[in-house]
Amino acid sequence: MDMKTALIVGVGPGLSASLARLFARHGLQVALASRDPDKLQKLAEETAAASFACEATEPEEVAALFEVVVATQGVPDIVVYNASARARGPVTDLIPEEVARAISVSAYGGFLVAQQAARYMVARGSGAILLTGASASVKGYPNSAAFAMGKFALRGLAQSMARELSPKGVHVAHFVIDGAIRGAGRQDPADAPDSLLDPDAIAETYWQIANQPRNAWTWEVELRPWVEKF
Repeated sequence: MDMKTALIVGVGPGLSASLARLFARHGLQVALASRDPDKLQKLAEETAAASFACEATEPEEVAALFEVVVATQGVPDIVVYNASARARGPVTDLIPEEVARAISVSAYGGFLVAQQAARYMVARGSGAILLTGASASVKGYPNSAAFAMGKFALRGLAQSMARELSPKGVHVAHFVIDGAIRGAGRQDPADAPDSLLDPDAIAETYWQIANQPRNAWTWEVELRPWVEKF
């Protein structure tokens, strides 16, 4: 598929920024969406991207986002969902409203975005929907029940959609990011080089998966630095 446009939902300074830069370098017109698009101004200028405000857990806002992106840039060839939320603490102490919010952002928002992407892509017969998971997608950790519930659900969504949409020309893939991602406030310790995931390296894998030939599509890939245990 000759890819020309990409939409990233849940944009921040880490992986999403690396994806935006990589897509732009490959000549794609990029659209960026987050709850606070003012924070995206520098990245938007750097990548010549359009930025939009969107609360991913609100169906009307997600639908409106796709309408304006399609009207101004065409149907996205790649849609990335990179939003998530956490509610940390012992399960006995968790605040139900915070748990509901965490699950809603990680899973329900992923569904809303993927559903809109699927509607446009199935009608066209092509496209790639890429969903960002985590270690918590496949294994629950203490004090992280809400995050695990949301990420398990997102993984189930990805697997179901991959089976349903692949015959219709739409590639759905889920990425298990198993480890901490390097950033401005988090660098590799001197005694453990390359122990943090490089967001640029992760972005390269997203690009490779998005460009797989359909006779060898993968629905899931796990990425981890050498220090992580399986």
